[in-house]
Amino acid sequence: MPFTAFKLHPSLLKGIKELGFTRPTPIQSDAIPPAMEGRDVRACAQTGSGKTAAFLLPIVHGLMGKPRGTTRALILAPTRELAAQIHQDLNDLAVHTPITGAAVYGGVGMGPQEHAFRSGVDVIIATPGRLLDHLRAPYAKLSHLEYLVLDEADRMLDMGFLPDIRRILRHIPARRQTLFFAATMPPEIATLTGEMLRNPVTIQRERQAPASGITQAVYPVSQALKPLLLVAMLQRGDMRQALVFTRTKHRANRLTEHLVKAGVRAERIHGNRSQAQRTAALEGFKAGRFPVLVATDIAARGIDVDALGHVVNFDVPMAPDDYIHRVGRTGRADATGEAFTFVCPEEEGDLRDIEKAIGRRLARVTVPDFDYNAKPPARLEIPIAQRIAEIRARKRQERGRAEINAARRSSLQRGLTPPPGSWGQTPAGRPGAGGGFGRRPSRPGGPGRGGPRRHGPR
Repeated sequence: MPFTAFKLHPSLLKGIKELGFTRPTPIQSDAIPPAMEGRDVRACAQTGSGKTAAFLLPIVHGLMGKPRGTTRALILAPTRELAAQIHQDLNDLAVHTPITGAAVYGGVGMGPQEHAFRSGVDVIIATPGRLLDHLRAPYAKLSHLEYLVLDEADRMLDMGFLPDIRRILRHIPARRQTLFFAATMPPEIATLTGEMLRNPVTIQRERQAPASGITQAVYPVSQALKPLLLVAMLQRGDMRQALVFTRTKHRANRLTEHLVKAGVRAERIHGNRSQAQRTAALEGFKAGRFPVLVATDIAARGIDVDALGHVVNFDVPMAPDDYIHRVGRTGRADATGEAFTFVCPEEEGDLRDIEKAIGRRLARVTVPDFDYNAKPPARLEIPIAQRIAEIRARKRQERGRAEINAARRSSLQRGLTPPPGSWGQTPAGRPGAGGGFGRRPSRPGGPGRGGPRRHGPR
């Protein structure tokens, strides 16, 4: 069935054709017709199934005949990257239409986002936390909202966003069309759909295994030798572009440093990076400036790279659903790709759970000429006791600086000599030996410097 069978607006069909899409994916075939009829939709669909267009196309089509100047559609997404990706998809699909949109998420200034609310863009794509920040202000009114979309609702549950979602619902009209998408339907999500949806059409496209076009393999290796194995595979040319998943933000940092030292152009993306850093890393990866992007699970939501060839599970995910989400970054839209998982003996239990969930045992592979008895590099994970000690030392240092600054401000306000340890005097209270580090000499007219305090302009 071609897209023309949906009777979409001609301007939309033109955009679809220019993007090279000819036939809808299964989730699009199932979701677009009832959504265009105004029905609520509850859909289970995996990453890479085409679900974004499944809700964007009906919304843009429905907005074509509406007056401009007020926001009529709200799309909620769990991460900044996913919100930005949906916004880009909206721009691509609606390029020949007057429909406008804006992405609203944290880590960037609120000014342009406030302007989007005030100007009444047609579609707002937002993360829950930043949206609630705006909803406290009088300019953020969504009283004319007609469409609400929750994308990757199960991931929002994992990230603790369900209370935020319920608060958002109090700010939008009860009479609306709601499109609800998730990869899985745990009990809490099923309860939420019961609260939000009216007589919904239920679409079950949940897949218990990655797409058939993804070649999966397991590489047994000790935990300590994982960095060396990854470098060896990259240097052999086995992977030209790879998205590499680590368990923690700290490991992502350390692994990236190791790769760069080995001559591999790599960047990382995780929750502790600023939005500017995350955007630059993702854009560099998409443009090929960084063949390797190291990511954590949460930050990788919304990473959509055309024809991504490889996904590497540097650490075995602890949940089968996370494995399916990770490897789903490759082999998207019926393309092919490869997913490699590094497994150490301590992770074999998690790997067995994954194999049970996907219904198959994954092939074990060893790399020719790789020295599995090599001397390991420095540990990627700093021991927990050392990490705690470093955090405490940093906090003590920050408290010390804050106390000195506070004392300095207080002294200046009273016209007194600054306290020991600040800029005016050595810690021992003795005159410094040159270089301006000792107590400054008195000068007439300076507060507390041997002369009367001067008032008024100099």
